[in-house]
Amino acid sequence: MNGVTRSVMEIAAHLHRQGHQALIIAPTAAGIPDDLHGAAVVGVASVPLPGYTDVRVAATGVASIGRILDRFAPDVVHLASPFALGSRAVAAARQRGVPVVAAYQTDVIAYAGRYGVGVTTAAAAQHVARLHRRATLTLVPSSASERQLVGLGIDRLRRWGRGVDTTRFSPRHRSDAWRERVAPGAVVIGYVGRLAAEKQVHDLAVLGDLPGARLVIVGDGPERAALQKRLPHAVFLGHLDGADLAEAVASFDVFVHPGESETFGQTLQEAHASGVPVVAVGRGGPVDLVRSSIDGWLYRPGDLADLRARVSDLVGDARKRRAFGAAGMEAVSGRSWTALCDQLLGYFTEAIELAAVDGATRVRRTVRAEPSEPAAPVRWHRVVALGDSLTEGLCDPDPDGALRGWVDRLAMLLAGAGTMSYANLAVRSRRVDDLAERQLAQARRLRPELVTILIGSNDLVKLRPDIPALAARVEEAVLRLRADGADVLLVTPFLPSRPESRPLARAFAGFATALSGVAARTGALLLDTDLIPELGRRENWADDLVHLSPAGHRLLAYRAASLLGVAHADELAGLDETFHAAANQLPRREWWRRHALPWLWRRARGRSAGDGLGPKHDGYVLIGAHGTSSRRRQGA
Repeated sequence: MNGVTRSVMEIAAHLHRQGHQALIIAPTAAGIPDDLHGAAVVGVASVPLPGYTDVRVAATGVASIGRILDRFAPDVVHLASPFALGSRAVAAARQRGVPVVAAYQTDVIAYAGRYGVGVTTAAAAQHVARLHRRATLTLVPSSASERQLVGLGIDRLRRWGRGVDTTRFSPRHRSDAWRERVAPGAVVIGYVGRLAAEKQVHDLAVLGDLPGARLVIVGDGPERAALQKRLPHAVFLGHLDGADLAEAVASFDVFVHPGESETFGQTLQEAHASGVPVVAVGRGGPVDLVRSSIDGWLYRPGDLADLRARVSDLVGDARKRRAFGAAGMEAVSGRSWTALCDQLLGYFTEAIELAAVDGATRVRRTVRAEPSEPAAPVRWHRVVALGDSLTEGLCDPDPDGALRGWVDRLAMLLAGAGTMSYANLAVRSRRVDDLAERQLAQARRLRPELVTILIGSNDLVKLRPDIPALAARVEEAVLRLRADGADVLLVTPFLPSRPESRPLARAFAGFATALSGVAARTGALLLDTDLIPELGRRENWADDLVHLSPAGHRLLAYRAASLLGVAHADELAGLDETFHAAANQLPRREWWRRHALPWLWRRARGRSAGDGLGPKHDGYVLIGAHGTSSRRRQGA
């Protein structure tokens, strides 16, 4: 029994209550059930973990797990604590196109160092990184775990903590009879957890002679005999569960937690729910759970004198214990398992959606496409668009023949029922250098509140484009706009889903990855078009297969509007499409004659379609509620 097992039990019970089918695959061990809260349990071959024989490690292969998955046909695979079994399960799931959600619950890198399981910490880190990069999503329980996995180059991280049963763990279960039996007349300092090397329970020896206090240890494990010798004045109660555990925790006066490799710290939450203040090491999961001087103390890692001082402070001050305990109860009051499991179901849904995106991506990116948080609704009064022919609006004519395009459509959506000043400085065939120089200078003179940037396609079609240099120039432009106080929407360039574009896919994927880094560093909003796989469909491209069709411009405009916080943008997109018929497609031979060969001829002569052209709106026009626009003085 440990934190991982408890979370699996809660998840299984919640899935059963919600009417979902679940199957649990786990290492075979003595006493393993056939059924857990309605979920069938399948045991696989296992061996004991060296140094900790109570823990079983799966010894089955990918093919065996694959056969189990084939029989059950899951919508998603959840890795509750991935390492040995998890690495094989993620391989089997990926072979079948099943999305994988991996929960990082155990710091196996630290464990490898402590238990000497045949791998170095560096090898364990490589294994963890490889496993989690293959998962569709990875759930991290704490900010420390998130930083650790980011450092390993793992993307698509989501925060997911643990629930706490505030009915089971409550001050109501505090027992004077228990206290009189276990530690009569003393202030009780309690620890709950496995008695294993990584828990660092031996550090509690510094508390053994605190006047008027008694150390009580709840738990069992391979270190118990050694700890009983090391802590001769402590009371060892062994493994407790259910009502016995709840009574013990509620009867503590101070809860201590010395383990530095804890990814979360579920027992800390249970202590808080029981109204008990917590003293924990200031590293790992406890950093997010304990608020120093509010509901407990965090002591400096490795500083046992600081540990003793923090515990002594609470041992000698009953009023402070009560105040800290009340604050801890309030902090965990909303962390129910029902809420946490509902959140997990949401992550399962997101993983299914992202797996569809990954399946449509032709080149795996170093940093995969990641949905951005929609912006809070903002009323922008001055909007400027920068870019090339895609933003200029080629192949998307208004009824009067003027070019419209995705940003013009977006401007109308942003204006809503009011008016807005809008400039479009994009010109066909322009490149990143054009944006970073002339377009940027023009835009800054207009003092915009929002700037959209879609650029790079004309650079990426070159032989061996310098992607880091291109991204650096874009980042420089974004930083200047952000310094001016403007919000920036970055849009990644995209390709049609056509065989002719396949040779360019790697460069476009590399640039999209680089732009995701630019957005993260600058605070720009990122519309990652890999998250719109339908954008590559033939009906969203014009006859030249270089520019978007009106349908493609509409699709991109509504997705950008949704990201920018326009209310009901997705619903409006569906309604808009019902009023437009699909366009006829140009035969491939005709496409080569009309578009591809003339483009190659211009490239060979060093010419471009934008030679001699300027922006269509080099100053602001007023976008009105009824789709009208009028020219305004530049810079107004």
